[in-house]
Amino acid sequence: MEVEFRIINDEDMPPIVITMDDNDRPKVIINRHHQIWLTLNRAHIGGIANGLFDEIVKILDSSLKEQRIIERVGYE
Repeated sequence: MEVEFRIINDEDMPPIVITMDDNDRPKVIINRHHQIWLTLNRAHIGGIANGLFDEIVKILDSSLKEQRIIERVGYE
């Protein structure tokens, strides 16, 4: 899947935003206004991917467990 990257310069926006485009594909917005912070934290930002994936898995697992409980209660 292709991910759109957009660079902006906006003092009111955070350094990085992950959102979606009009076709529901991931879009990453990088804000140059925070260039010094981004540069100082580039290694940490690059390492976020694994932790982010783990957190998404936790959210999905929790949702599936809740759905399974509801499903099981409905069968009783």
